[in-house]
Amino acid sequence: MSLSLHHLVKEPKIKKDKNPLLLLLHGYGSNEEDLFSFASELPEEYYVISARAPYDMMYGSYAWYAINFDADENKFSDIGHARTSRDIVANFIDELVANYPIDSQDVALIGFSQGAILGYAIALSYPEKVQRLIAMSGYLNLEIAVDDFKNNDFSTLKIFASHGSVDQVIPVEWARKSIPLIENLGIPIVYKEYPVGHGVAPQNFFDFKNWLQS
Repeated sequence: MSLSLHHLVKEPKIKKDKNPLLLLLHGYGSNEEDLFSFASELPEEYYVISARAPYDMMYGSYAWYAINFDADENKFSDIGHARTSRDIVANFIDELVANYPIDSQDVALIGFSQGAILGYAIALSYPEKVQRLIAMSGYLNLEIAVDDFKNNDFSTLKIFASHGSVDQVIPVEWARKSIPLIENLGIPIVYKEYPVGHGVAPQNFFDFKNWLQS
């Protein structure tokens, strides 16, 4: 099936007429195999689909957009690039719903690092397409969201955010600053920190899985 993004699929063990979706968005310089490696650990009723970012950096590395590692959180991301990827993923969600027996009202994004930054922007821009967001080791950059995102209806959106307290790539302060911004939009958010660097702690995995199933 040729959709707009190359992707890997793990079908649900229990197939219904419509199944929930977990869409995995990898980090900068990684690929669709990365987060997909824990697909077998995820709840069995979900379609687990891992997308490959569109920008090829050679040698099996891909990016959602260019980043500047020496910049602050406002200049870290190439905004134009990021907004293009935001809409590519939003469109990809529609393609998945059209091509797989997926419940459009039960879609969760799981993003790591750059995938989490993008995940925030997609969820705030298109809350009618995403009901749950798990944002690991990322932060909220409002410039990547659509201009009038504040007018959106967030009543069905929930967020689980997590960060390593000694993250050397994306400082934990950037993640902490995101929480009041989300709360001010009236979106329920659970935020947890783990004593790790830029990676996913086993406990983090356990916590977001429980959050998904609660």
